[in-house]
Amino acid sequence: MTIGDLIRLLSDGEYHSGEQLGEQLGVSRTAVWKQLKKLESMGLQLEAVKGQGYRLAAPLDLLSGPAIIERLPAEPRHHLTRLFVEDALPSTNTFLRERFQQGAGHAEVCLAESQEAGRGRRGRHWVCPWGSGLLFSLGWRFDEGASALEGLSLAVGVVLAEVLERLSVPVALKWPNDLLLRRDDGTAKLAGILLEVSGDVAGPCEVVIGIGLNVALPDAARDSVDQPVAALNDVRSDITRNELSASLVEALLGMLPRFEQHGFEPWRDAWNRRNAYAGLEVDVVQGGHTYTAVAEGVDATGNLQVKVDGEARLLAGGEISLRALS
Repeated sequence: MTIGDLIRLLSDGEYHSGEQLGEQLGVSRTAVWKQLKKLESMGLQLEAVKGQGYRLAAPLDLLSGPAIIERLPAEPRHHLTRLFVEDALPSTNTFLRERFQQGAGHAEVCLAESQEAGRGRRGRHWVCPWGSGLLFSLGWRFDEGASALEGLSLAVGVVLAEVLERLSVPVALKWPNDLLLRRDDGTAKLAGILLEVSGDVAGPCEVVIGIGLNVALPDAARDSVDQPVAALNDVRSDITRNELSASLVEALLGMLPRFEQHGFEPWRDAWNRRNAYAGLEVDVVQGGHTYTAVAEGVDATGNLQVKVDGEARLLAGGEISLRALS
């Protein structure tokens, strides 16, 4: 028995007695009880009622490989090499990087209910309780080398924004790798994108595209983050993670071959239309230095154009981040 097996039985939101759970899982009631005690630490609220048993405070929307595959149209289904859906991983990105090391990885997708070492940009930890987010990675092998990948994370951001907008979710893009939910009181981070590249600058290289998107985010998880955050369920609670995963797989598998041919330029205008900070003053954090600039748009390679005291500058990715002035 794994903790995932137990959660799947409880995912319907109905009451289950310890005895029933033990019978279904083939373990003792004591073993079930030990696993139940772990749920709260995983961000899952458990309710216990004498004579009825245990249930999760809210039903879970579980990931399902077959449910994702059946939602894919024929062409992306054909181009998808393999789909992995895991209960727990250190990181979905790490999983696919290891697949590349084994000679696989291209056009493979990995999703997980939880990850212990999920990362955002600049080594930050990505907070996501079990089963409450979309932890998604896709591997792709590029023949042209790492130098041809300029702007790829921004193109991924556009694709993710388009998927969510088709579901009537209002979003904006924050340079270089964040997707924000538009709200009446401003914007809050909904998703982050992390690209990891290995290989030659001039020759073939392998890219793992990691996306972390908040679907449901308990208050305790929000309070643990040092910036305004949002979740998909804040505006749409009827979208399943399987539906969202299928739409994202389809969109990315359609985008990547085109990006290989044309680079970021075809997505430049679409990114600039969604630029959360266009025309606004921002703090630019670069190394140990912070300065104020006016954010403009991005160029054909994804560099951000800003003005500092009226002087134009270009910001490349890497160890640079923006903060909106309060």
